[in-house]
Amino acid sequence: MSVPAGSMERIHRLFLHPLYQEQNALLQEAEKDRIFCRHTMEHFLDVARLMYIYSLEDKAGICRELIYAAALLHDIGRYEQLVHGTPHHTAGARIAGVILPECGFSLEDTRRIQDAIAAHRSKDLPEEDLLSSYLYRADKQSRCCFCCPAADECNWPAEKKNDRIRY
Repeated sequence: MSVPAGSMERIHRLFLHPLYQEQNALLQEAEKDRIFCRHTMEHFLDVARLMYIYSLEDKAGICRELIYAAALLHDIGRYEQLVHGTPHHTAGARIAGVILPECGFSLEDTRRIQDAIAAHRSKDLPEEDLLSSYLYRADKQSRCCFCCPAADECNWPAEKKNDRIRY
């Protein structure tokens, strides 16, 4: 079945995908007592919305579904990191490679999203790779360090912490 690119139907499929649901549930259980920033649906959606704002402001024209897919999947490998030590950006890109084609994403779009997930921990990104750059930026700027009760115990370097409201 062909799905219109702007309908967000593929994002709904992604959210309902059994592997996504499984990995997200494992992550939520593993982080339920975490005092630092958790990797919840609120975080994933905050990242997506910030990325979409950046794309609109820059008139970049990145498909909204690519943005939301990258945001929803960027930390999905965290459970594997906690249990097996696999870097979450590596595990997340691999998991995305399973989920995305089954939700109607082309191989080209799948690869683009996987590349953004794999690179979302690095600030040294090619200038033309806007999806990766937006993901990196939104992932950091979505955090509310300035009002976090665990800020003093957080091991994030001061230069990464948001000391004020940002968008």
